[in-house]
Amino acid sequence: MVTGGEQVSFKCRGCAGENVVPVVDLGAQPCADYFPTADTPGPDPRWPLELWLCRDCTLVQLGPVEPQLPEPPLAVESATSIAHAESSVKELLRDYPELTGGVVFEFASHHGGSWLEHLYAAGCRLAGDGERADLVVDVHGIAHEPSVGEMLRLRAERLAPGGLLVLEFHHLLPLFIGNQFDTIRHGHWSYLSLGAVKRLSALHGLAVESVRQVDMFGGSLMVMLRHADDAKPDASVDVLLEDEDAAGIAEEVQLASLQEAAWHAAGALHDELVRHKAAGRTVLGYGAPSKAPVLLDLSKIGTDLLEFTVDAAPGKHGRRIPGGCGVPIRPIDELRAARPDVVLVLTWDIADEVISQLEAGGGRGATYLVPLPEPHEVVG
Repeated sequence: MVTGGEQVSFKCRGCAGENVVPVVDLGAQPCADYFPTADTPGPDPRWPLELWLCRDCTLVQLGPVEPQLPEPPLAVESATSIAHAESSVKELLRDYPELTGGVVFEFASHHGGSWLEHLYAAGCRLAGDGERADLVVDVHGIAHEPSVGEMLRLRAERLAPGGLLVLEFHHLLPLFIGNQFDTIRHGHWSYLSLGAVKRLSALHGLAVESVRQVDMFGGSLMVMLRHADDAKPDASVDVLLEDEDAAGIAEEVQLASLQEAAWHAAGALHDELVRHKAAGRTVLGYGAPSKAPVLLDLSKIGTDLLEFTVDAAPGKHGRRIPGGCGVPIRPIDELRAARPDVVLVLTWDIADEVISQLEAGGGRGATYLVPLPEPHEVVG
């Protein structure tokens, strides 16, 4: 296999097969969770950011790149994520009442959103060392693991006979349809479809029983799996598999179209900020998420077009977005004090929460610019 003029030996992160091909190349990008202090001199380190497709299991994944700079998580959990954890447990125990009071195990996520507090409140207890669990939960954890196939094996081993494995992950289908190219980043090693999960889970004795679409992170899936002998798949599985097939997210040519769509949206965002500057309007940002470096880098947006952004996480204050943009990160109060004409919502997946927060207590009706799938304005 050849990339960048060099022979590359690369095995699928899911099935370990060698029939893996590049489909999307976003160029060399900075590490998404690396937020250097504002006075750290550049240039920041960069690594290739490519999506590859396994023709055998259809897993879409990062290409042959090594784990990046270790950085402690600096983000704070959104109100949307906290509420989602509570409602998810409530709905799950409503649909599977036999799990109430059962043995549970959770594979932790970098995104937070733990279910344990709510499961404990329902009488569940944590599995002991080596104990198998009636309910195994992985909410946005598995995408952070370089070897997704190995991680599925570990989850299958934790599951008791007759037990339920719940996997929630950002879904490749809305990523593709919604041009969510900024969610492609170092540290997110796999971009899962239901089809890929079905194929990979079968390698470890698991089968998909049902699936729900949820709104988290711009569109996620909550997939319920059991040991294959225990699973009784319902209609939701076939319906979603048909939707994925219709969109072509297991096809090289279709996936490759995301690259052109990304560059088009990035150019449109740059042009939109240039237009506001020419009209004398001030644009400031909200949020410093891990997806911001890719978005701003591809859009060629620096401090000339975006003086600063703000974030709820105190650990990010006094730092900057990595890469070429160098946009400083400041406390939210500085955005309110500056009273910009336009707010660029970099945390676009929780745009409703952001706008409500900024407009609370007699907001002044600022214009909010949401960057994807194409830049569009929302009036507060």
